[in-house]
Amino acid sequence: MIKRLLIAALVLVGCRQEPELVTEPADYVSTLVGTLSEHSFSTGNTYPAIALPWGMNFWTPVTGKMGDGWAYRYDAHHIRGFKQTHQPSPWINDYGQFAIMPVRDAEKVDQNARASWFSHHSETARPYYYQVYLADHDINVEIAPTERAASLLFTFPESETSGIIVDAYDEGSYIKVLPEKNAIIGYTTKNSGGVPENFRNWFVVKFDKPVEGYTVYDGPSKAIEGAEFEGDHALAVVTFKTARGEKVNVQTASSFISLEQAWTNFKELEGKCFTEVRDAAKARWNDVLGRIQVGGGTEDQYRTFYSCLYRSVLFPRKFYEINEDGDIVHYSPYNGEVCDGYLYTDTGFWDTFRALFPLLNLVYPSVNAEIQQGLANIARENSFLPEWASPGHRDCMVGNNSASVVADAIISGVTPEKDWQTLYDCLVYGTEHVHPEISSTGRLGHEYYNTLGYIPCDVGINESVARTLEYAYNDWCILQIAKKLGRPADEIEKWESSSDNWKNVFDPSHKLMCGRNLDGSFQEPFSPYKWGGVFTEGNAWHYTWSVFHDVEGLMEAMGGKEEFVRMLDSVFVVPPIYDDSYYGYRIHEITEMQVANMGNYAHGNQPAQHMIYLYNWAGEHHKTEKRVREVMDRLYKATPDGYCGDEDNGQTSAWYVFSALGFYPVCPASGEYAEGAPLFERFVIHRDDGSVITDFKNISL
Repeated sequence: MIKRLLIAALVLVGCRQEPELVTEPADYVSTLVGTLSEHSFSTGNTYPAIALPWGMNFWTPVTGKMGDGWAYRYDAHHIRGFKQTHQPSPWINDYGQFAIMPVRDAEKVDQNARASWFSHHSETARPYYYQVYLADHDINVEIAPTERAASLLFTFPESETSGIIVDAYDEGSYIKVLPEKNAIIGYTTKNSGGVPENFRNWFVVKFDKPVEGYTVYDGPSKAIEGAEFEGDHALAVVTFKTARGEKVNVQTASSFISLEQAWTNFKELEGKCFTEVRDAAKARWNDVLGRIQVGGGTEDQYRTFYSCLYRSVLFPRKFYEINEDGDIVHYSPYNGEVCDGYLYTDTGFWDTFRALFPLLNLVYPSVNAEIQQGLANIARENSFLPEWASPGHRDCMVGNNSASVVADAIISGVTPEKDWQTLYDCLVYGTEHVHPEISSTGRLGHEYYNTLGYIPCDVGINESVARTLEYAYNDWCILQIAKKLGRPADEIEKWESSSDNWKNVFDPSHKLMCGRNLDGSFQEPFSPYKWGGVFTEGNAWHYTWSVFHDVEGLMEAMGGKEEFVRMLDSVFVVPPIYDDSYYGYRIHEITEMQVANMGNYAHGNQPAQHMIYLYNWAGEHHKTEKRVREVMDRLYKATPDGYCGDEDNGQTSAWYVFSALGFYPVCPASGEYAEGAPLFERFVIHRDDGSVITDFKNISL
């Protein structure tokens, strides 16, 4: 085909001598990739998540102060605790969080007093196992995860005053020591939004060493009488004498439903020693990561590939639990009730619709089938599908890209047919409404878009071109679902027509997308270098290519293939200059574009990540190959500064996974992939439905 598109197909491995495939992928992963980040410059904005794939609870060492979105920074020197976390991004921050910290001196309860120096030379960071030496306490810490629980193993020095602190954090918490059970129970309400009034994360913490003493605190400096406290900031410390080298195993679990359910979730650990928990977690990671086996690469390429794949299977996370009767249930952050069925959360569709969800559909269809059932449950629990969920609706980014996530799963044969109509109805409702409290949920500006075919830039709605472009693609996605459902002809025609609305913000005089006024005139003055304004975290060079579903139409609007290629080339040829007047300062995404030394191409943010593949539509595949390989080789590493911008819940990682395999889903919900530049000599995808996909070189183009 002239566009050099690939349709995913099943092929047989030939008889030639093949390079060996990776068989223990979990040990190629470093969870520290992307952790050398800060507010003004992101190399991933990640933290070392100790978790199972899509696990409900993650754990992480904490170098930042309580409430800091940058919970772990590679350039920090102190650890303040080990936190159960549900944070998808430092910009979204956390919820359902509490910390555990072993200390040699049980009087050191405050987060600063208990902090200890550590070194990366005495740290091991794997998905299934984390280890670090706390120098100031002379304590070695090891952590291994299950889905909703974790096992922490502390090796103590000789001390008369050893202790383990459980910090339920501020902004509303409860704690109670149960000395007869060698346990602590409690809840935390600390969150960053997206929760109803009755939100709680209940936790249980159990020790395998008898508790000799304890103290409960109202805030870190006020010890109180008794075994429990409920207030702004509850903490407790259990104490005991330890011999040098003595190991204390701490097991913990939590629930968003109830304390009783937290004890039920605790059964994931019962009867298992630390080693058994760690080994089971490693086996799970090897199974999930091993669904994609690669061969014929370098050790560094394997490390980068599997570290990216690790990030691609963390989010969205499970938000459902299994009750005593074995039923799947969840606390709904959409109505505050305990409901039946699946629910996943902690993802922003503006980022992840592009490659992360297509990756799930290709490799892990049974997982995304659960996610889609969860979206149908959300549709039953409120009027809107989320656009950014953590754990409920969050006000972040633009677009209506739940349409892409839903459509791609339906077109891929993943979503149970019984949920199609429910999801479709909810999507349609969202095209004509805005959430009363969350302006990024539903469609802000739908009144203009549905009448004019675009959102004017002079009516007080920011990022109007970005919204128009994304709504047009989203309408095309809804069209695909409408066709599958056999909707009436006038409905089909409506979505077909509105999917062309991108043309209303294309300025032929500049051959770029441009803001358009209510009277129909284009915005003046125009600068292709201006970030924000009518765009979202980008400029006209980035957003002009956001016509995923009609690249041929965009090419024609630009004047044909030659001009299309010239405009694509220009993105890389123009200098990395910028206009940040909309923000009033240089946002970190601008800096990350500049330092990449690729002109105005900004791979560190999502809107432009697909554009390299568009050369295929103009028959210039060699340019796609060159640019894809350049990005993979220069902008991705399995190091703490290994990303070129925010990793964003698996999207930037999924780009690398697809690109390393040699193809990419430019237009989710189309069922097509654009050819790239494969990094490995061989790959085998073992889909979790039992089918196998092998080297795409044997696929007929």
